[in-house]
Amino acid sequence: MPAASPLRVLSITTLFPDAARPNFGLFVEKSLRALAAQPGIGLTVVAPVGLPPFPLSLHKRYRALRELPRTESWNGLTVLRPRFTLIPRVGARFNPAKVARAVLSAVSGQEFDVIDAQFFYPDGPAAMRVADALGLPFSIKARGADISHFGHDRATAPQLLAAADRAGGLLAVSSAMRDDMAAIGIDSAKISVHYTGIDGARFSPGDRTSARAALGMDDAPAILTVGALIPRKGQALVIEALPALPGVHYWLAGSGEEESRYRLLAARLGVDTRVHFPGSVANADLPQLYRAADAVVMPSASEGLANAWVEALACGTPIVISDAGGAAELITSPIAGRIVERTPGAIASAVQAVLARAPSPVDVAATLGGRFDWDRNGRELAAHLRRCAGR
Repeated sequence: MPAASPLRVLSITTLFPDAARPNFGLFVEKSLRALAAQPGIGLTVVAPVGLPPFPLSLHKRYRALRELPRTESWNGLTVLRPRFTLIPRVGARFNPAKVARAVLSAVSGQEFDVIDAQFFYPDGPAAMRVADALGLPFSIKARGADISHFGHDRATAPQLLAAADRAGGLLAVSSAMRDDMAAIGIDSAKISVHYTGIDGARFSPGDRTSARAALGMDDAPAILTVGALIPRKGQALVIEALPALPGVHYWLAGSGEEESRYRLLAARLGVDTRVHFPGSVANADLPQLYRAADAVVMPSASEGLANAWVEALACGTPIVISDAGGAAELITSPIAGRIVERTPGAIASAVQAVLARAPSPVDVAATLGGRFDWDRNGRELAAHLRRCAGR
């Protein structure tokens, strides 16, 4: 009996790492690498690059993006990077059509069985257009801000909902994300929960004292946030909690538009000597940073199921997080941490409770219960796309 032909997958993702942004969309890259490793899968990744119209495209912030290759091998994946015209701030409603045109141009002459969109907007409506042009089924995955923002914005929600209705299948990073999708009118019967993965060989418990010594940290209690310095992540609330946490140092791993405001806030509250800005931290260096912290504190306004939450727990560090996205799917006992209101007082109380009864890192990691594994993630994605393609 002849072997079945490979499932030819076209994955469209505006979240994907490149030489200019090596930490951008790492979780998407890892999921697609796990998919490509499955038997019977032929994968083509298209990661469109948005550039503003001339002369804005000449600005130094876009120089590195302009120089990206149109086609390259990225950690074993063949990645196409066509360009589309991005209109900053006001052009979101036009992006799906522009992304679709760029994708169709990049894959002209190639044949596929199914289209995979790795983010709901603009990837989802773009995948719908590409699927129409090629006569193919398609799937879309929801991750967090794509629903909480674009699903509620009048300029983008109609296209997002139309794509959800037309898709052959939908994925969500958590059960809570599935509920959020249903709340805006997406058919929950079409949605499967698809948890992220974790590299257990790298993100694992270790000795806190040696981790701190390697990073040049002293023995003062340390809390950590990992993520962009933007209002939605809630770092300002953690800084405002510090006066009630004497002696506790706060590390903000990441970069972003709010850094100067956070520095001013820390100085105004008299805690600036206890607030540290190491900048963006390479993914390879994150495990050591998680192990060095007594708690990871992330009171986000919205999330799907943040990778940093899972990574911290895998390294044995409890988390203090807001009731956002899949929080309750991770904090299944006090050993894993606390879910708190987004107020400085609630955050301070939760941090105090975690510091007072520090759990064993091995016990913290065990709360994940083996649910987050990249091979499982790849197998489930392959099976989902086969269903969408009628295989």
